[in-house]
Amino acid sequence: MRTHQMRRHTRKMRRAGLQPMIVINDGDQLPDLVIVLIGRWLWRYRSELVPLYLTLGTLAAGWLLHTTHPHAWPLLLILSTVAGSALTGLGHRVGLARRSERLYATAVAMAAGSWCAAATAFGPLSPPMPRLLLGALILAVPWWAHRRRRSRVSVERKLAAWPEVADSIGLAGSRVLSAVVDAWGYTARMALRRGHTVADAIAKLPAIESALGTRPGAVRIEADTARADHFLMRVLHTDPHSRPVPWQASDVRTITRPIPLGVFEDATPATVLLLRRHALIGGVVGSGKSGVLNVILAALAACHDVVIWGIDLKGGMELRPWTKALGRLATTPEQATNLLRDAVAELDRRADESGHDGARVWEPTTRRPALVIVIDEYAELPEDAMTYADSIARRGRAVAVTLLAATQRPTQKAMGHGATRSQMDVRICLRVRERRDVDLVLGQGMYNAGWHAHTLDAPGKLLISAPEHPHPKRARAYLITDNDVAATAHAHGATRPVLNPPQPPAEEEPHNAVPHPSPTSQPTAEERLWRALLTAPENGVSVDALMNESGKSRRWVYYRLKEHAKAGRAVQIVRGQWCANLNAS
Repeated sequence: MRTHQMRRHTRKMRRAGLQPMIVINDGDQLPDLVIVLIGRWLWRYRSELVPLYLTLGTLAAGWLLHTTHPHAWPLLLILSTVAGSALTGLGHRVGLARRSERLYATAVAMAAGSWCAAATAFGPLSPPMPRLLLGALILAVPWWAHRRRRSRVSVERKLAAWPEVADSIGLAGSRVLSAVVDAWGYTARMALRRGHTVADAIAKLPAIESALGTRPGAVRIEADTARADHFLMRVLHTDPHSRPVPWQASDVRTITRPIPLGVFEDATPATVLLLRRHALIGGVVGSGKSGVLNVILAALAACHDVVIWGIDLKGGMELRPWTKALGRLATTPEQATNLLRDAVAELDRRADESGHDGARVWEPTTRRPALVIVIDEYAELPEDAMTYADSIARRGRAVAVTLLAATQRPTQKAMGHGATRSQMDVRICLRVRERRDVDLVLGQGMYNAGWHAHTLDAPGKLLISAPEHPHPKRARAYLITDNDVAATAHAHGATRPVLNPPQPPAEEEPHNAVPHPSPTSQPTAEERLWRALLTAPENGVSVDALMNESGKSRRWVYYRLKEHAKAGRAVQIVRGQWCANLNAS
């Protein structure tokens, strides 16, 4: 108890700027005291003194082997060569992630082994062995200058002082269990005093940042799923999301798999599953909502088992570039109402079909795809459209009819008076202006639980709340350019599935023979389509080109191609490329 009180008194003196004095009485044993002080100093600066320890150890080993086994120097050379080769090839398994680090470790190991072998044969003090040993200290310069080593030492010393920090911020009794240093900072696993929870640590977050001397917003606190009295504290020295993360096309080809949105701060991919889940994207103007929508649309456009409908009441400014990949696009309030009404009708049809088949859920396939309705600026929907959206939100999950809504501030008024917002299982929150907006986007009580979206400081930075993401982990969405959007829409536009087997329009009956020229001067759409197939090059003509030539919809073109193929008049060269079958009789 006495020792504990003295240590606490010493810490208080240091915080006050005073240094403790050592008073030596007549009865004190001075040599013992000096040895203790030197030992503590050597331990405190053990990282900086590693080259010195290695040099002394090599000197001692050379002297001992020269005295006992002077003929063992060939074995030492072989062992040093093997150790250097092992560090070069397998150093990443012991924490040497970079090639430069592995090469440095190899050089040190082979230099120490070669000197020890020479010292074994000739003696450690015979010229020029002492000079070579002192000259080898130049290898210590990279060790002293290494950023990760200095960062690790700094972290160790900060965490060693955690008891003082904990006392000063009101978390007395907490302690550090372990810590891992990475390229951007470190993550520490902390234990709280019995009776405290992670909520107490979150409430002290600004005080922790001040006590650790970090920049504002550099500390993250997450709950430990194993124990309620533990938590994870991540401290970032540099922001891993200071620069945008370029988008790359993913290999996801089905909506049954999670789609990639971006990257978390620990470099793990930020993915989310949208099948049978409604999603809400919220954030202020300029926070990156459109970018997140484009990333999601790029992933969905590559999936062969999902149909995408879009509603963009800003005249199609955001969603029109995706026209080739969209089954439908509504840009006016009337079109939006009709689109959602048709979605409810499709929902009812699927429910009836599933009821007759005895299926509890709708499993998406190419012929029976899921339906995702993307709504930009949900608050602009008319009242009638919101009524249909509410019905979809309540009943659409089981039959794979999903809403994906984006809005600036999802208040109850903006989302309508139904249950739409409460049915959103996936919440993506970008930067918001006020703390209360965090609870509007992510749900009641999320701000107090550590979801601080108001501190996000760049477009595309976000928090994801979903069943697979129960804790606040910051991520940054991929940056997808306009060229990426155009290329992706073009690449997958010709292979998009349709909801139902296409039916011939009432005013145009299917033709069972080769279309003949129209008696009028203007060729019909059927004639223009057939002419394009006849004049197609060897690799065929694309569906998009046929749509432009005929002036008809994708559904109409696919129906006509199906009729021609069934009659043997047209063939598909490759996927999405068609031409006339000139060998048909």
